[in-house]
Formats: sequence, structure tokens, C-alpha cells
Amino acid sequence: MAQTVSQRLITKIMASFLLLMMLVGVCYVFITFYFTNKYFEETSQKLNAEVANHLINEKFQNASPFLEDGSVNKPLFGDIMHDMMAVNRGIEVYLLNNEGGILYSVVLDHSDDDKPAAQVSTDPIFEFIASKGERHILGDDPRNPGQQKIFSAAPFTIDGHSGFIYIILASQRFEEVNSSLIGSYYLRLGLGASIVSLVIAGLLGLLAIWYLTKNLRQIIDVVRRFKEGDLTSRVEEAEKTDLSLLAETYNEMADTIVANLDELKSVESLRRELIANVSHDLRTPLAIMQGYLETLQMKKDSVTEMERDKYLDILQKSIDKLSVLIHQLFEYSKLEARQIEPQKEPFPISDLAHDVYEKYQQMAASKNIEIQLNAEEGLPMVFADISLVERVIQNLMDNALKFTPENGRVTIQLRADRKDVFVSIKDTGPGIPEEEQSFIFERFKRASATSVTNPGAGLGLAIAKKIIEIHESTIRVISQTNQGTTFQFNLPLYTA
Repeated sequence: MAQTVSQRLITKIMASFLLLMMLVGVCYVFITFYFTNKYFEETSQKLNAEVANHLINEKFQNASPFLEDGSVNKPLFGDIMHDMMAVNRGIEVYLLNNEGGILYSVVLDHSDDDKPAAQVSTDPIFEFIASKGERHILGDDPRNPGQQKIFSAAPFTIDGHSGFIYIILASQRFEEVNSSLIGSYYLRLGLGASIVSLVIAGLLGLLAIWYLTKNLRQIIDVVRRFKEGDLTSRVEEAEKTDLSLLAETYNEMADTIVANLDELKSVESLRRELIANVSHDLRTPLAIMQGYLETLQMKKDSVTEMERDKYLDILQKSIDKLSVLIHQLFEYSKLEARQIEPQKEPFPISDLAHDVYEKYQQMAASKNIEIQLNAEEGLPMVFADISLVERVIQNLMDNALKFTPENGRVTIQLRADRKDVFVSIKDTGPGIPEEEQSFIFERFKRASATSVTNPGAGLGLAIAKKIIEIHESTIRVISQTNQGTTFQFNLPLYTA
């Protein structure tokens, strides 16, 4: 499929290139003809610039262009026209007065005296005379009003008469011959130039397209291999290719896809582990409850009052454990799904820490564990959700008391800098091996060093981590084996 896409793209580029070359060829033919025609006109005009002067000097020396009564010497002009057309059939000779009015011409009809005389503009004539025929100047065509053609002109003054000899160098006859030839010329030039241009352009185009699409074909090949399962397929030296943006974007996209696939695999693995751990943790209290209920039912007549109270107490503890576990599951799922939004407000963190300290005194005393609260004087208020922060401290205290041995100590420490207040919960428990510290915040994960004295799994640390994350902060663990563990997080100061 990738090869098909590549071929299709190259075909489109080639077709567009050939079409462009054809348009360029057509434009070239028209432009070539236009400038060739201009070149011919300018050359003809410069070569024949003195024709009018020569006519005056040669023809008007022995004969006047005007008769004694002032009329035009038509026989003379007839002879002049015939002589000149015998040499060049592409010219027309006109006798003009000083205002540009046409007094006589062999090619015009002068039989109708009521018909107004034809007129040509004298501005191009004066410009032509001033330049001495060195410039390309077009003048009016008397036989085709509105059109302009190359000409030669010269002034004369004879027997009290003055005016201009005005010679059109590209007469109507010339235009007729030119029109009959231009079609075949266009066809030969256009067909020949087009064929040669298309052949050369096609060969050069194929080479150019092959070279220009080299990087594109490389990227397509890499994408195809990635599609077929080679997840390590990347564009090498992407930043140096002609399509660096595309190549680098593909590499980043491929890295993201691979990372997402790895994350999905990890999530799937965690899901299976979660189900197994939850099933185990639910099964244990349920089995205990079922066993003691069956015992009470089977021995209801022989069981003593003391034994019944003992069994009921065990049942109550199992129910409490189930309730806590189920509550943690719902709480964690809501946090993970971002269904809980922190209701942030300013509050004194030292007061909250003191309340937690008082609340855990009785629990710590039952295990002969000392709790200390060390807080800097004048701690500023923090900006956070007070109930969620309290939940984090409680979870960390539960964890610390659970893993601190008898006669141990748990310390709550508060300190501040310019931006944050840092809360630390430190215990004197067995510590966490360094290689296991990276996953203690995962769901139902527990370090091996604590698994013997505290079997089972929980969500306390995972919930604490999620709460701190939705406060856009982090929770850290500092621990060494047999040297205790410290959990620390920070909250931003309140700024009014």
C-alpha cells in the first residue's frame, strides 16, 4: 500500500511537471514569436529608415509632386509607387501635408471629393525624424485606422509646397502574406519545440523527482516497516533530511506510540495484579467471616458468652477491614478518573498538623510509639484543599504507625521557604530497599521488607500520591534499610 501511495504521488508530481512544461512551452512559443516580430520590425525600420529621404532626393529633383494649379502630380506618384513596389511589394507611399492629412496615395481611393481626407498622427513622424530612424517607432496605418505599423518618413519643401513623404514598410499585402505563413510557422515551431522540450523535460523531470522524493520514499519505507510491526523503525538523521519537520514529527509520533503501547502493557499488567490482589484481600476477611458465622451457627447452643463476644469482635474487625478496602477502592478510582477536584482555600497547615498529632496519640500509645511534632514558628498559610491534605497526612501516619516497631518514634515536621511549606512524616521502621522505592506508590504494591510483619496490600500511599498530584505537587520518599523512612510533600504558600 505504501508503495502504491508513493507511485501515485510521483505520478501526480510528474503529470503536474509535464503540464507545467507544456504551458511554459506554449508561453515560450508566443513570447518568441512576439519578440521575433518586434525584432523583424525594428530591423526593417532601421534598414529602410532613409527610404523616404531617398525618394525625395531622387524623384523630386526633376519633377515636382505638385502641378502648376497646385494639385497633386498623380502620374508621378503612380510611377513612384510602381517603381518602389517593383523593388519591395511590402511598402505603401503617402503624400502628407504639414498637418498629417493624406493628399494622395496609389493604394487609397481619392475619387470621391466629398469624402474627408484620411489623417495620420504627426507625433510619431516628428519623433521618427528627430531620432533619425534609430528608434523603433510605430505610426498610423491609413488603410487600417486604429492599427500602427513601422514606417519611414521625411519632410519636403518644393515650389512653395511642404509636407511629408510617409512610407508604410509593412503594407496590407505584407500582412496578408505574413498571416498566411504564421499559422504553419506556429505549428512547426510549437510542435517541434514542444516535442523536444517534453522529451528533455521528461528525462530531467524523472531524475529531479527521483532525487527530490528520495527522502519522502525513505520516510514511506520507514512508516511501512513500522506498520508491519517493526516498532524500532525510525528515520535516521531526521534533522538533516530535506523533510526534516516531517521526519522528526514521525519519529516523535513513533516514540509516543511505543511509549503508549508500553504504558498499556503496564496498565494491563497492573490491572491483572490489581484484580489478583483485591481478590486476595477480599477473600481473606470474607473467609474469616464465613468461618466464624458457621461456627456460631453450629455451636449456638454450646458456645459461651465470652466466646460469642470474641467471635463477634473478629467479625466486626473483618467487616471494618472490608469497608476500608472498598472505600479506598472507590476513592482511588475517583482520583484516577479526575472526578475529584480540589476545593482550594487558605488555611494554617500547623493547626491541621496539630489536630492530626492529637488524633493519633491514643493509637500510638497502644503500640508504645512516640509521636513528635516539630513546626517552625510563624508558618504562613498554604493554599490547598484542607480535607484532601488531611487525608494525605492521615494516610502517611497510618503507614508510619503500621511499620514502626514498638518503642519507635514517628515525627511530623513542618518547614517553609519563600514559595512552599514542606510536610515530612518520618518513622523509625525497617526502611525500604532502594530498588523498591520507585513502585511503592503503585496500587496494591508493598515493599518486600514490610511484607512479613504486615501482610496484605493497600491503597493508602497511592491515594496520597494522587491527591498531591492534583495539587500540582509531588510526594517523595527518603529511606534506607534499617534506618527508617521519610515521606515528604510540599504545598504552595497563600498569596493574597
